[in-house]
Amino acid sequence: MRQSFYQFLMTQRNPEDYEPVAEFANNAFYDQAFPKQETRFDTLSKYLEENASYLPSMTVFDEAWQMYLEQD
Repeated sequence: MRQSFYQFLMTQRNPEDYEPVAEFANNAFYDQAFPKQETRFDTLSKYLEENASYLPSMTVFDEAWQMYLEQD
């Protein structure tokens, strides 16, 4: 079974790294409402567009999503 996007994203956390995906992961960690079990792009994209003021651009999510897909 594929891990959730959130589980993958947490592997990218690094409080001392200022790369966009690492910052996204660091901020998502503190987002209590993040859909932690989600594996679908559309659901995650909609959530982030509507709720993630900490995400400066959806291209950061797109980059992280591509990394998520390539991990297997």
